[in-house]
Amino acid sequence: MMRVRIRRNAAALLCCAALISAQEQTTPVPPVRQFRLPPRIGVFAEVRLSLQEALAMGMANNNDIDASKIDQQISNYTLAGARGAFDPTFSVSSGWQQNLQPVATALGGTASGAVLNKMWQADPTVSGALPWWGGSYRLDLNSQRSYTNNSFVTLNPQYPSSLNFQFTQPLYRGFRYDNNRRTLEVAKKNRSLTGEQFRQRVMQVVQQTEQGYWELVFAYNNLQVQLEAVEIARQQDESNRRQEAQGLLAPIDVVASQTQLANFELGAYTAQTLLTRAENSLKTLILADRGSPMWASAIIPTSQPEVMPRITPLADAVSEALANRPEAAAVRINAEINQSDIKLFREQTKPQVDVVATYTRAGLAGLQIPQSTNAFTAGFIPLVERLNVLSASAGLDPINFGGFGGGNAISPVLVGSYGQSLTNLWAGNFPTTQVQLRVSLPLRNRTAEANLGRSLADGRRFQNQREQIEQAIEADVRNSMQQVQSSQLRLDAARLQRRSAEEQYNSEQRQFRAGTSTLFLVQQRQSAMITSRSQERRAESDLGQAIAAFELATGTILREHAINLQ
Repeated sequence: MMRVRIRRNAAALLCCAALISAQEQTTPVPPVRQFRLPPRIGVFAEVRLSLQEALAMGMANNNDIDASKIDQQISNYTLAGARGAFDPTFSVSSGWQQNLQPVATALGGTASGAVLNKMWQADPTVSGALPWWGGSYRLDLNSQRSYTNNSFVTLNPQYPSSLNFQFTQPLYRGFRYDNNRRTLEVAKKNRSLTGEQFRQRVMQVVQQTEQGYWELVFAYNNLQVQLEAVEIARQQDESNRRQEAQGLLAPIDVVASQTQLANFELGAYTAQTLLTRAENSLKTLILADRGSPMWASAIIPTSQPEVMPRITPLADAVSEALANRPEAAAVRINAEINQSDIKLFREQTKPQVDVVATYTRAGLAGLQIPQSTNAFTAGFIPLVERLNVLSASAGLDPINFGGFGGGNAISPVLVGSYGQSLTNLWAGNFPTTQVQLRVSLPLRNRTAEANLGRSLADGRRFQNQREQIEQAIEADVRNSMQQVQSSQLRLDAARLQRRSAEEQYNSEQRQFRAGTSTLFLVQQRQSAMITSRSQERRAESDLGQAIAAFELATGTILREHAINLQ
């Protein structure tokens, strides 16, 4: 019974094989496929572009870099404003005053019952703060012209003037540090911080542009590989058709070659789409706006990835990253700003002890009033005249009391106009010197103590941030070094795989022509060879991107591309 069943199954298999062979003999041969890769959308010209040219365009046209440059300009203006705290200030005050004051006695200087006083005044002042030791100064020149109808005044109008200089020097709070110096120092640190942020943004743009460039290189290489695959499949299809016409191959083998050709054509169309996307991504990074003429051009990369990267020892790479990375510099600058806050708030917890020195020179001049009598001594005039007559008869000298008896005596140095007043002022004949010690002792000063405590807490937080950033930099350097090493090994393996796949394909092709292999195996070798070629191109671009990531991790990407931000 078993033998009968086996014989029946064998007969059935032979019948199926015969039917399949008959179907293959009657399968119609498909027509020859015409492959044409259409032009890409919106591309009408070609532009050859090197990596350095792409980086230069990216730095010149990137909007984020422009925004960072504006931030730098703002920080420069802020620094200039902080320095302005030590600019001297010039001010002028002037005015006119008239005062009519009633008097109730003849000693008031007028018999009309009212004394009229008029005054014109101008007071130019220069004041400011010093950038050392917290001192401040004030210098003013007070000039007046006064007029009165008081009969006791000898000079009318008068030109009193004074030159006043005052200097205030803190001896305790504000001597070592004050708010003006803190504002200036923080503005300098913020400018450095903005510079580090600008450098970090440039480094990121350079890395993104470089990665986009290598992605475009891969896209072109991959498209070339896919086009080569289409050409190989087309040649195989032609060979199969010739052999089918000679009766050496079945029509189904032509169908198989057509299928393989269609698959490779799909790969070419996909590669063209990826090329367009990679090119547009790079254009987005390096072109200023959508109106740039280069949008209508195909970018042909002329640089090739570095296939033998320089290997740096891990310890040296980490040290270099800690010294060069903008993130580490930024947290260090923030910590320095915090130290400035601590220094200021610690000063504000101290008592205020200031020494104030004042030096004044006074000047005076005026027009002398011509008068023969003095209001206080007018009653003595007849008596003095009688005594002088008796003295003359006795051969004695007359009595002369000067201003007491007759007119008003005044020093000649005080007689003159406003110029004479300034002359007296410059001569320093009437100086005044004063020194004061002012002490202000806060009883609790909780505001300054709270500010100091908050700044100390911020200092501890910045220390934690510094440790976290250093750990992140360590991990970043390690990961990027591993990526470079793995990419190099992948490239070596991909090259070996590609050479082996090509040898296998060539060998399988020779066996197929000799009749010792099948079309199925040849097509498998074709697919493996094309895949290995594409993987090699992918590994080359991945290595270039890995090198760019390593340069960014170590903070050397600008130096490696000779980019100077000064």
